[in-house]
Amino acid sequence: MKEGFFQDKTANLSDAEAEHAIDAKRFVTMREKVALYDWASSPLGPREQWCPELKVIVEQVLDSGFPKAVVWGDAFTTIYNDAFLPILGDKPEALGRSFADIWSEVWNDIRPMIEKARAGESTFLENYPLSILRGERPEMAYFTFCYSPLRLADGSIGGMLDTVIETTPVVRASADLAVVNEELAHRLKNTLAMVQAIASQTLRDVTEQESVNSFRQRLQSLAHAHDVLLRQSWSAVSLKQVIEDSLRPHDHAGQIELNGPAVEIGSRTTMSLSLMLHELATNALKYGALSEMGGKICINWSISNDMFHLNWKETGGPRVSEPSRKGFGSRLIARGIGNRCEVIKSYHPEGFELELETPLADLNS
Repeated sequence: MKEGFFQDKTANLSDAEAEHAIDAKRFVTMREKVALYDWASSPLGPREQWCPELKVIVEQVLDSGFPKAVVWGDAFTTIYNDAFLPILGDKPEALGRSFADIWSEVWNDIRPMIEKARAGESTFLENYPLSILRGERPEMAYFTFCYSPLRLADGSIGGMLDTVIETTPVVRASADLAVVNEELAHRLKNTLAMVQAIASQTLRDVTEQESVNSFRQRLQSLAHAHDVLLRQSWSAVSLKQVIEDSLRPHDHAGQIELNGPAVEIGSRTTMSLSLMLHELATNALKYGALSEMGGKICINWSISNDMFHLNWKETGGPRVSEPSRKGFGSRLIARGIGNRCEVIKSYHPEGFELELETPLADLNS
């Protein structure tokens, strides 16, 4: 390889040629372009004759690091900042052109919102889909943006401010995640069904089929919890939704009442709560309020001093006494929904009652 092959190619140019080549490579800022633009030939007229409001907003936009564009006057003359350049992509130079011309391919979609801004009303939209042309072929892109009116000192509307960020990668990633979650949900259901089938075949000769049925029902409770989490992409879910989904298979006569504020809980808490509620409902069906038509269960929860409180109270069922034997279900109930959770069970003659308390912060786990 020849020595100096990777040397600066401007080395053999004259000083004037080298300086010109370096300048050609330098990024020209939108502030510089706005300063050099021939505004006298545009609908805005010479820059020194612009109204004070336009001068101020253009300076603010050029100073901003967030994508913004000023759309001014009846000709929709456009001025934008450096951060707005990726929004334009490979479109032809847009400075000083009409916004209607720049976005001609989607003008019918965005024009009503622009007219609202020019009438004094802002529009804010998230992940708005637009089929735009900023390369060789149209592409579906998504934007979160606000079209807001720009007022003159007398209150009239001089133009519109487009504040925008492209969210295409986020929207596409979310769509891909939804597909993955659907596939995961399908495989998880198949796995749980297979586990149930294996358990049924393996334990079919067991004389105590009640234990086998309890195992199968607990698997179904886990499946319900997974369904809730998968619908929310394994993020925080509604406490009320988890309670409703966990108890729906047990409440056939509208005997369960729920009361409490909106609270979101994490995936681990969802699993623990679902299993606990399943055991409580199973006991109520066998021995408590759900074993009789007149029985009722009230579930109330509240938040106080950064603590979460839940009360399960049964009434209208048969007389209750504390069981002499405590099995796996009792241990699941006693565990509650976290390491710092306290559970108090009371066997009143008129009905079973449970008090649960745990730090509010632990619900997010």
